[in-house]
Amino acid sequence: MKVPVTIYAEMTPNPSTMKFVANKYLLISGESVEFNSLSETKGFSPLAEQLFQFPFIKGVFMASNFITITKTDNLGWDFITMEIREFIKEWISEGKDILIQMPSPKPAEVLSESNTEIKNYEPSEYDEAIVSLLDEYVRPAVENDGGAIDFRSFKDGVVTVILRGACSGCPSSTATLKGGIENLLKQHLPEVTEVVAENA
Repeated sequence: MKVPVTIYAEMTPNPSTMKFVANKYLLISGESVEFNSLSETKGFSPLAEQLFQFPFIKGVFMASNFITITKTDNLGWDFITMEIREFIKEWISEGKDILIQMPSPKPAEVLSESNTEIKNYEPSEYDEAIVSLLDEYVRPAVENDGGAIDFRSFKDGVVTVILRGACSGCPSSTATLKGGIENLLKQHLPEVTEVVAENA
């Protein structure tokens, strides 16, 4: 039996990504997952695996009730939005698996650009305060734009975050990071001097 599902497409500040919002929850609230290649989806998300069969899809990010798709630059959204929307709608309405298991978080070492430098993250006394500020003020806005922000570390006044989904590689994310998030954290925590993003 098919479940009635509504999916609408929404532009994000990142011209390479489009947010597809469903009228039902796809993941448990608060969870999100990102896939940047077909091989990453295997054994985790049958839906993402099928989406990567489209030649123009290069990234799939899923959160509570939306999927953000990152496309290649050779095609405009005008040509593909309807096709993706219908595909996601059919998949959900037929009750097929969206996510069968959550991939393990990538270890910090893998995220390091050069293999010579292994980044170790020591917890700090400010971690909890930073996370709660991000959760309260930043996360809802970032999710609204089809992305996610995760706290990574705080050291010597520098807060490191990871941007995913539409925020990853978005031209305006640097401005948001510096103008919005950095100012917010500095206001509440004088110990913060800078906010930087690490690529997921």
